[in-house]
Amino acid sequence: MIMIFLSALAVAFSGAMMPGPLLTYTIRQSLNTGPYSGFIIIAGHALMEIILIALIFMGLDIILQSNYVQISIGIIGGLLLIYMGSDMIVSSLQNKINIELDNNKSSARNMLLSGIVISAANPYFLLWWAIIGLGFLIQAYKLFGTAGVFVFFIGHISADFIWYGLISIIVGTTRKFIKENLYRIVIVVLGCLLIFFGGSFFYKAILILV
Repeated sequence: MIMIFLSALAVAFSGAMMPGPLLTYTIRQSLNTGPYSGFIIIAGHALMEIILIALIFMGLDIILQSNYVQISIGIIGGLLLIYMGSDMIVSSLQNKINIELDNNKSSARNMLLSGIVISAANPYFLLWWAIIGLGFLIQAYKLFGTAGVFVFFIGHISADFIWYGLISIIVGTTRKFIKENLYRIVIVVLGCLLIFFGGSFFYKAILILV
């Protein structure tokens, strides 16, 4: 059981530490909302993973590996990320955003939903679980049954909470030292990164289609 937990933790860290749309969004929300944004966002991410694991055990991993599904997710997810990035850039250039502490329930709910949506919009996230994650899940299930799957998931999501939580705390607690102009520049850069990731998803989906 301990080895399953540690292996899940190690594999998840290797993925969590790579830059991606979820990390970009976490940094943006940590700057705007505060040091605990990352935990809320990853809670949404975790909910999406629970749903995905359930679907995999229902035998829908084959569907997730389908080219048509990958193309659809790549196009829709890519366009969504491009829209989010563009909105960040436009809002920053028009001075519609500023650094302010906003801990209301609506904000937390939006970040939770965004964690789910951004995860679902990432075709690599779905494909990882349908192929690589499936292998780990089967191994854990064969050794310890449902308990093994549960331990693997806890180890996996722990890495996400540790890494994104750490990033969120660091960014969220140092934002008070960031001036407005610098903050807007950072938001533009993060918006550009979201557009890049979205464009990458869209482009690769079109390549599969062609």
